[in-house]
Amino acid sequence: MNKVMMASNLKKKSRSRSLMKWLHLWPGMISALILIFVCITGTIFVYSDEIIDYSAGDARYVKEILPTRMPAEKLMEILKTTYPNRKSPAYMVAYRDARRSVRFNTYSEETGLRMVYMNPYTGEILKDDATVYFFYTVAHLHHSLLLGKPGQWIIDIATLIFLIELVTGIYLWWPKRWNKSARKGAFTVKWNAPFKRVNYDFHKVFGVYAFLFISILLVTGVLIAFEPLGNATMRLFGGIDPHHWKSERVFSDADKANSVFHINNAVDAAFRMYPDKQEAQVATYRLDGPYYNVRVSNRIGLKSAESPKDMFFDRVTGKIATDVPSSVIKGNKVDNAIWVLHTGNWMGPVGKLFTFLAGLIGATLPVSGFFIWWNKRRR
Repeated sequence: MNKVMMASNLKKKSRSRSLMKWLHLWPGMISALILIFVCITGTIFVYSDEIIDYSAGDARYVKEILPTRMPAEKLMEILKTTYPNRKSPAYMVAYRDARRSVRFNTYSEETGLRMVYMNPYTGEILKDDATVYFFYTVAHLHHSLLLGKPGQWIIDIATLIFLIELVTGIYLWWPKRWNKSARKGAFTVKWNAPFKRVNYDFHKVFGVYAFLFISILLVTGVLIAFEPLGNATMRLFGGIDPHHWKSERVFSDADKANSVFHINNAVDAAFRMYPDKQEAQVATYRLDGPYYNVRVSNRIGLKSAESPKDMFFDRVTGKIATDVPSSVIKGNKVDNAIWVLHTGNWMGPVGKLFTFLAGLIGATLPVSGFFIWWNKRRR
């Protein structure tokens, strides 16, 4: 009787392993080119903030520090006059360092997305930089192949397939015994072996090493791509999508006339509240409401910020707004957390490096997997 049960269990395990092998091989083979493309474009984007900052060159700093700064509202007027065909900037980034210029992101159909650096004391435009548009294009290739909704669905399906590949890969990798020999084979590459063996070890071992980081990138990518799923995640943590929230409070003409609290005041107040933070981002795409939305951080990137603090200032009283729902603040935190994990902005240079390496390894896995299949097929 025991022999019959053992034989039955072996058959079940064999069937399970065969199913896992099939799931690990064929969906991955079909989507291999898409997976490689997604990983490469994502890897390129990892250091976008550093490259954009470097490309600004001398425009990051002013030559002379003056006693007073020009109002940010006046800077935006100059921006609109100089570039009348561009949309209002989505945000402005200011710095605690008095030597730094301020930067606005602007967009038009003709020029695409650009960063404009301005002298906050004189209003002089220091540089109109197009570097950001390259990464804007890379991000949209990564997100949808520049094909709109159909492309987005292709990427999303490929992402889900990659998740299946990772899970089945761990199942197939898992050693039957955890003795010294098995551990060595599971976690090391035999570099002095023939190419077939090195390729096999590389696929197996580095896939395991990068499993956690690639999984984080895939899960956060799915949350970003599927808006209902991302919103459900925000609700799970007590938040709502901050981009879709609009206050019911009316900012009347009388409020505008009586308000003496402007963007520069909000930036200064935010820096006073958080003296350890160095950069401040002000949402400028919607200035018809009763609040200034300010985010301070030590590092504000294109899509995320490292350990940010978000505030809403009342434009009339200049105080922290008490009528902004806590769910909006929580939504901001969850949204930023998802983007921080997806872009590698979660632990400074270390997080960036691990994310970059995970993207590179992710791009190689379909290639090394193909060679494993090809060698077995030939044999």
